Amino acid sequence: MSATASAIPVPIVRLAHAAGLDLPAYATEHAAGMDLLAALAEPVVLEPGRRALIPTGVAFALPDGYEAQVRPRSGLALKHGVTVLNSPGTIDADYRGEVGVILINHGDQPFTVERGQRIAQLVIARYVRAAWAESAALPDSARGTGGFGSTGQFAQSSPAQETH
Repeated sequence: MSATASAIPVPIVRLAHAAGLDLPAYATEHAAGMDLLAALAEPVVLEPGRRALIPTGVAFALPDGYEAQVRPRSGLALKHGVTVLNSPGTIDADYRGEVGVILINHGDQPFTVERGQRIAQLVIARYVRAAWAESAALPDSARGTGGFGSTGQFAQSSPAQETH
């Protein structure tokens, strides 16, 4: 672990069907995400356009104020068109079940997920919770109500124009 990164203790359980597989781990000293492995008994073939829930064989207990984000692996996306469908997937601090990864094949060829294959990344992150303060109006900002694709543009469009 580098001098700028800190580590928090996180209890983790390796489930029976993950026997012999490594726990999630950082591949390099400065990696933000840990690799998640497929804990499959048999390979799973993802046909183009199909999705599957792939078990990882681990469950953990995050401290309050933290979440785990399941993110795609860039190599799988680039080389095969395989990605995490609900990216990033969020694992809340109070979830105690097995971590599963929903993979989808956006490629044009079948893709086989094998036992022990690196299928996603896991990033642990702090979060804050909002305390809504209902208001009659919002303070002005330079962006205003400019929506999709509006940042960096100075002309403001009306809400009716934004939807067309």
